[in-house]
Amino acid sequence: MVTSAWPYINYVPHLGNIVSSILSADVVTRYYRLKGDDVVYVTGSDEHGTPIEVEAVRLKIPPKQLTDRNHAKVVDLFERWGIAFSNYTRTENPIHKKFVRNLLMKIYENGYIFTQETEQLYCPQCDRFLPDRFVEGTCPHCGYTNARGDQCDSCGNLLEPTNLLEPRCAICDSTPTKEKRKHWYFDLPKLNEKLHEYIQNNEQLPDNARNFSLNILKEGLKPRPVTRDNKWGIPSPFPGSEDKTIYVWVEAVLGYLSATLEYFKNQGEEERWKEYWFNKETKTLYFIGKDNIPFHTIILPALLLATHEDYNLPWTVHSIEFLMFDGQAFSKSRRIGIWIDEALELFPADYWRYSLMSIRPETKDTNFSWKTFIEKVNSDLNDTLGNFIHRTLTFINRHFDSTVPKPSLDEKDKAILEETKEIVKKTTESLEDFKLQEALRHAISLSHLGNRYFNEKEPWKTIKTDHQSSANTLYVAVQIVKQLAIILEPFIPFTAEKLWQLLNLPGSAHKQTWNETEKELSQDHKINKAKPLFSKITVTEEELQAKLEEVRTVNQL
Repeated sequence: MVTSAWPYINYVPHLGNIVSSILSADVVTRYYRLKGDDVVYVTGSDEHGTPIEVEAVRLKIPPKQLTDRNHAKVVDLFERWGIAFSNYTRTENPIHKKFVRNLLMKIYENGYIFTQETEQLYCPQCDRFLPDRFVEGTCPHCGYTNARGDQCDSCGNLLEPTNLLEPRCAICDSTPTKEKRKHWYFDLPKLNEKLHEYIQNNEQLPDNARNFSLNILKEGLKPRPVTRDNKWGIPSPFPGSEDKTIYVWVEAVLGYLSATLEYFKNQGEEERWKEYWFNKETKTLYFIGKDNIPFHTIILPALLLATHEDYNLPWTVHSIEFLMFDGQAFSKSRRIGIWIDEALELFPADYWRYSLMSIRPETKDTNFSWKTFIEKVNSDLNDTLGNFIHRTLTFINRHFDSTVPKPSLDEKDKAILEETKEIVKKTTESLEDFKLQEALRHAISLSHLGNRYFNEKEPWKTIKTDHQSSANTLYVAVQIVKQLAIILEPFIPFTAEKLWQLLNLPGSAHKQTWNETEKELSQDHKINKAKPLFSKITVTEEELQAKLEEVRTVNQL
């Protein structure tokens, strides 16, 4: 069971959003499918909650109109990015709404929901109550001045709107007043011991997720509101709460379950979703940004535990650090960064997929720059990978009538084939450990090995003086090309598919198995005419940034 954080679609995701969750989960999904595992990858558009409502108010349109538009756009964009979802759904889906309401009623009946009169911020100027993201202010923990009413992006602490110092309305910027309102709360402290046991004993949790979560538990859990005073969301199911909606972070994390149910219902196998959420042989993998850790290690497990049903809790919650753009945080308002729609207007998806995964911020914040992007495309993709593949296939086209030659391998040739197996093994191990940047580095090193071998054997010379030596070289080289088509498929799927077709192999690269790397192309196998897989970037960093601004200007018209 592979999941990634639900994209919040008040606008299109940026490169930092996609590398932390969607793209990382896609790489792992594709790998496990190639391994022959039964994999379901689900997520969807998170479209309820106050940020959407705030944006809709600013645009003077209904929230549903905004989310319909943005959902359709991101569905198309993710397809163009090559994301291999089993089901990409949305929180407006009736199946999701029904599932959330039913599960929350179980929790209510089990005694984990209580009501409480609380102070809530009210904006007299806007004439509305201000739940979570309708409020901004200063974090009481770290002093960050742009903290939101539900969480501080700087220190990661969960917040209530009334916790904020110097609160202000996110719509009109005025200072709100405080009024008493009745709300329904999730009694998280009741589950403190079970959560501690789960987090402490789950050896699959990375250190950052475990330590962050244990620190929150050590400070002591507090009840969290389940309902809010806004109209855009799932209607609350609790008796007496008919004018409330469900808190977005409660329902969004439950979307992983409802999306699985929806997927199998659409397949005509409605009960099979339970295999992924109750079968203890199933591994559930979550890919998120580090700011989402508590919602996946504490809130989701707590909700599942409170049902008193034996749900699978997260097997691993894999989070990474932040991707920066030229040393600054991505910011739509300040036009800092690149958004995934803009990216595809400039270069093919695989250029972005490769570049992002090669600098994936696994242990510390990482900087994306045009300089880095140009280097990755020109040096790694074009000059190393593309060059090795093209020279190998072109040589076979020209000198061996497009046919894999008959080998008579010497010790050097055999040693290279053994070395390729070791590289595939290292790639496998890194993928199993979710070290995706390292896995890609191993995979691309296979083309470095191929180029080095090709240069040392000099088949352009031996084709005239020792035909069998040249045949051996090309036989080994084309085996490496085939291996590259398999182990690079999770990272650059469009290129892998083109390569599979150039090799004239049956079916699709996406439908192969990982152990296909162990099977050699047979002699006399006919390949197709070689075509370049990549193009070099010939413009400067400044010209690329200017092109990006041009794209933005056109898109705003």
